[in-house]
Amino acid sequence: MIRFINDVKKYRNYTVYAAKSSLKSEVANSHLSWLWWILDPLLFMIVYSFVSLIVFQKKEPYLPVFIFIGFNCWNFFSGCLQQSVKLVTANRSIVSKVYLPKFVLIFERMITNGFKMMIAFSIVVIMMIGYRVPIDWKIVLFLPLLFMLVVITFAFSSLLLHFGVYVEDLANVTTVVLKLAFYMSGIIYSIEKRVPYPYSSLLLKCNPMALLVDSMRKVLIYRTMPDWSPLLLWFVVGILFSVIGIHNIYKHENSYVKVI
Repeated sequence: MIRFINDVKKYRNYTVYAAKSSLKSEVANSHLSWLWWILDPLLFMIVYSFVSLIVFQKKEPYLPVFIFIGFNCWNFFSGCLQQSVKLVTANRSIVSKVYLPKFVLIFERMITNGFKMMIAFSIVVIMMIGYRVPIDWKIVLFLPLLFMLVVITFAFSSLLLHFGVYVEDLANVTTVVLKLAFYMSGIIYSIEKRVPYPYSSLLLKCNPMALLVDSMRKVLIYRTMPDWSPLLLWFVVGILFSVIGIHNIYKHENSYVKVI
């Protein structure tokens, strides 16, 4: 872990520079530029709100805010995981010429996706004001929940980066699994209200994204405390998986160039 901390400090400038360059390149040829970072989640929120309210007639308090919170978290999580599978291959020109701790590539993607998520969450704040969502001190719990999301995302991303080098079809498998996980994470519906007990409790405890999304909605919309026991358990699992992922990357990163 000492080596990991030292490498994070050593390559932090590169990580930030690479993230900025990635953000600029994404909007370089777009007429709307950075506005797409707002329009993309906003348009999806409108579509899913229409499907939930008109087609399935599911009434949820502050429905657009409810969906937007889930969609922002999911975009960050799924985007990082899908990109991590092919990170080493996509950066072949860099990793084959200079030494770079491969987890730095994950940090770069997380900063890029995290920046877009924060822009989207600024819209959540505006929507909460517009819908007059009542708030109390529990809103500050959003920050530790966000930190847990970052840790869990890095944990799974580090594992996918390693195995993605050796398993060619892992990207396809990841895409399918994430599509299934999207509908099992309560992004456009409330698991507690729509899934019968005890399956709802089991789903929330076994699915970290479902648990985090539900917890963020509780502190931002419903002014209730999240269930800290499974959250802390998943946080510990995230730390453990992160250690395993970092260990695998350090142990095998010299062989990545030979494989790709």
